[in-house]
Amino acid sequence: MTDAERQADSIRDRRVQYETAGLDRSDLMADPITQWQHWYAQAEEAGCVEPNAMVVSTVDADGMPDSRYLLARGVSERGLVFYTNHESVKGIQLARSPRLSALFTWLQLHRQMRIRGTASLISDEESDAYFATRPRSSQIGAWASPQSQVLADRDELDERVAGFEARFAGIDSIPRPPNWGGWRIEPTEAEVWQGRPSRLHDRFRYREVDDGWVIERLAP
Repeated sequence: MTDAERQADSIRDRRVQYETAGLDRSDLMADPITQWQHWYAQAEEAGCVEPNAMVVSTVDADGMPDSRYLLARGVSERGLVFYTNHESVKGIQLARSPRLSALFTWLQLHRQMRIRGTASLISDEESDAYFATRPRSSQIGAWASPQSQVLADRDELDERVAGFEARFAGIDSIPRPPNWGGWRIEPTEAEVWQGRPSRLHDRFRYREVDDGWVIERLAP
């Protein structure tokens, strides 16, 4: 058997039984953001790696999806906030079409949460306040990186970093780049998933209606 065949067998036969207590309708909060906060707190307490990491998916002009990991950096009753260069691929795609999805996975707890909705730019004041909390090296990086653009080599990026380090030398408070800021994900639908044995998982969907949220159980 070749290495490729052994790998194919390993992938095919890999099984993990999700031995968890499950999820009942009575366990759920009334809205998806409060539910996310509840599960995030439990993931943080359980020591899950990067509990605020999410896969954000956007769509390009041809309808092709793009997905990438980001970190949620803020939450309120209105939604979840992340930050990016507005001239990056995702920034351009969101400016064209603000519809997106976000996926959180807490593997140690056998849980995931999917959120679908729209994104809107947060205020300059909110973006300024968050930027001021970033490490100085990350602030320099935000200025130096022409995110998603082609680079000749790593040296080009290093030279840009050195240039902005020189530009801001002796300046205590580095300003936020004008093309960098936050987007708020405002959910219109969400799904929570809890692993159960025999792949008979628990799934519930939050669906927005005129007067709030409807919560429905889905087949696994």
